[in-house]
Order: sequence, then structure tokens, then C-alpha cells
Amino acid sequence: MVDLEVDGGLAVVTIDRPQARNAIAPETMDQLDDALDRAHGAQTLVIRGGGDRAFVSGGDLKELAKLRTEAEAQAMARRMRTICDRIAAFPAPVIAALNGHALGGGAEVAVAADIRIAADDIKIGFNQSALAIMPAWGGAERLAALVGRGRALLLAGSGTVLDAAGAERVGLVDQVLPRASFDEGWRAIASSLANNSSGPIKEVITGATPERAINLFAQLWVSDAHWAAADKVMNRPRG
Repeated sequence: MVDLEVDGGLAVVTIDRPQARNAIAPETMDQLDDALDRAHGAQTLVIRGGGDRAFVSGGDLKELAKLRTEAEAQAMARRMRTICDRIAAFPAPVIAALNGHALGGGAEVAVAADIRIAADDIKIGFNQSALAIMPAWGGAERLAALVGRGRALLLAGSGTVLDAAGAERVGLVDQVLPRASFDEGWRAIASSLANNSSGPIKEVITGATPERAINLFAQLWVSDAHWAAADKVMNRPRG
């Protein structure tokens, strides 16, 4: 099951398949696609796994083992890559809240997000090589963009699985939080992004032209929210 929770400008997508450690099956792909449709307009999107053991443990091998031809494999890879591309292209910031292990395809979903926040006891790795396959959902390319080509080849080629601290050191994870305060921590960060002008900032960071960046700034400058905030600052007692 894929659940969508919307609270103001914050949308939270939860992949909750405890019987399969939140692994991705064909039906899950359909549900993720639908959740992204319904999350349209959110100021921040969070993707997480149900429970505290797995973010996404990869593809559901029992379900995907039904695919026996190259054409079927291509169709599946294309379908899930399209969904990961939608996550990456979401207009607002996307956070992968790594509540548990992100392995194989789960790591690919994680790197489709803009920001990865991890509990301190999770592991993450592109370990598809253990199944004599490779990342197919865009994860290899996104991994290289995050950590560099050489390190990406080393990690994905060897199937190395990193702990949270190691992933943070190489830039695969952006922030590690203690398990005890993980849920409160990622929600606070997500709410902060949802309550600010992070959508336009994402557009600029991901490649807006200088003229577009100036126009986005000007639109924010004349907004009621800007002048309300500016009035508070200007009228703040000094001393």
C-alpha cells in the first residue's frame, strides 16, 4: 500500500508493505504514480517507508521474478525510472526520509529525492550486483551526480552497503538524525521547507536561467508574505 498524507503544504508519501519490507512491486508503481498526481501543489514532498526497518528494500523479487523476457524487463525498468524521474522533477523540494534500510532499488528511490535524511542506524547501498544486475531506475546516474563518477562506480560496481555515517561522509546522505528523534526531526525540516520559498529556490538550484532567477526573486519581493515578514523585521525592537 502507498499512503498519502497532506497537511497544509506538506505531502508525505509512505510506502507501507511490511510483508515485503516495503519492496516495490508493479502495483506499488501504480500507487506511487497516483500518489505523485495527488501530491501536486505541495510545497514539500516527503517519501518514507512504513515502520522502522526498511525505507525501500528494493524491487519485490517474488513479484518481479515473473518477468522473464528482455522486453518485460525493459518495460518494468522504464516504468519505475519514469516514476523516479517524476520524483526528481517534482516542482517543490523532495525529502527521502530514510526510516530504515535503502537497498538496491530503494537506494535508487532515495537518490531521486533532493534531500536524504537518515536515521542513524540505517544502511544504504546499490547492491544490485549481488543479483548479477545493475541499477536501472536512474540511480546510477544520480549517484554519480552526488558522489562523483569514480566513487559511484566503486559503490555500485562492488555493491558496497554503507552505514548512515559513511553515507553522510561521501555525500550520499545529507543529514543523519538520532533514531529516537528521527520522526520529529524530519518533520520539522520538511515543515520548515514547506513554509518558506523553497520551491523557487529549487528551480534556481536545478538550473534556472539568470533571467528566470531574477523574475522569481521579483515575484517573491512583491508578495504579501514578503512584506509581512519585512514589516516584522523593521518593527522589531532594537537593543
